Amino acid sequence: MTTQAQLGDTSFTLERFPLDQKNRSLQAWDSADQYLVDYVTEHYPDCRSLLIFNDSFGALSCYFSKQGLTVCSVNDSYISHQAAAYNLAENKIATANFSQLDSLSALPENVDLVLMKVPRTLGFMQYQLSELSEVLAPGTPVIGAGKTKDIHNSTIKAFEHYIGETKTSLAVKKSRLIISQATGGYKAADFPVNWPLEGTDFSISNHANVFSRDSLDIGARFFFNYLPQSSKAKRIIDLGCGNGVVGLMTLSRCPNAEITFVDESYMAVESSRLNVELNMEDKFEQCSFIENDCLTGFERESADIVLCNPPFHQAQAVTDHIAWQMFKQAKDTLKNGGELRIIGNRHLDYHDKLKRMFGNCQLLGSNKKFVVLSATKNNGML
Repeated sequence: MTTQAQLGDTSFTLERFPLDQKNRSLQAWDSADQYLVDYVTEHYPDCRSLLIFNDSFGALSCYFSKQGLTVCSVNDSYISHQAAAYNLAENKIATANFSQLDSLSALPENVDLVLMKVPRTLGFMQYQLSELSEVLAPGTPVIGAGKTKDIHNSTIKAFEHYIGETKTSLAVKKSRLIISQATGGYKAADFPVNWPLEGTDFSISNHANVFSRDSLDIGARFFFNYLPQSSKAKRIIDLGCGNGVVGLMTLSRCPNAEITFVDESYMAVESSRLNVELNMEDKFEQCSFIENDCLTGFERESADIVLCNPPFHQAQAVTDHIAWQMFKQAKDTLKNGGELRIIGNRHLDYHDKLKRMFGNCQLLGSNKKFVVLSATKNNGML
């Protein structure tokens, strides 16, 4: 993996997180980061305070903190927070004027400039722009950046609606800037979204950056057919919990279980918390909710079952390293005889991965798109 970044006239060593990922072709910055650095250096040389959104691995935070600016970085990703802190430390950059906020925290006021890496999800961007509209003074510049292929008419319209008059730059190295300026005045976005969970009396609440925000996704719907059911007091982890529907349904079928909801998205974990509280308040004390990098730091041999719908992308990059990390850490966290139960797209060949890692893998169910697989930990396996 390339780690030597040139941003403006400054060189950095930037690592992409998690550090031990197998896909070494990915890097911790892109041409949109470089474009933003060059543009701000040229057009806003007197900027002293900066609000940055969606700085995936801290490249922008490192550059502008090193220039002596007061930097506040806002991100929905626990992993991104860890990456920024790590890269600042590795590059020996002072952090007295650097801070990080999760995506549900109140934003600071009185900043000179806002930078935003355009997120994958339009609704999440609308939420962030709406939150900005509430705090920005009229005239505050807001500069978005992303790959040209990821900036659409809907992206421009969102900036115009929530912030103000908007234009785009020329493309440079397949990246483009969105240049806008706050007109003042709060413009609300309709989040969280609420919808009934089909076949139940549950009502689901989804924050803006949670997968399948408006309805039950087809993978979870199929997974529901193969969730555990037991009256025993099992310790179960919903890994990559999203809005928590898998853990919630499992709790309804395993009423004496302790359920831990884990995700790297702050909005996902908060959605899970809301959904348990709204729908099964009497079981709320049996649940815990954790933002984390998969199961990093979890006690070994502490869980009976891990349920998981692993992602096959990180931000804009398609990669299976997170799935591998989930499987490996699940095995470490499971008790002897404990079970990892997953759902995945048929073409991803998780069956082979699990069989190599656990020494066994059982097909519980399949359809044209998905498979549900089960692997059991046996401490006798090497």
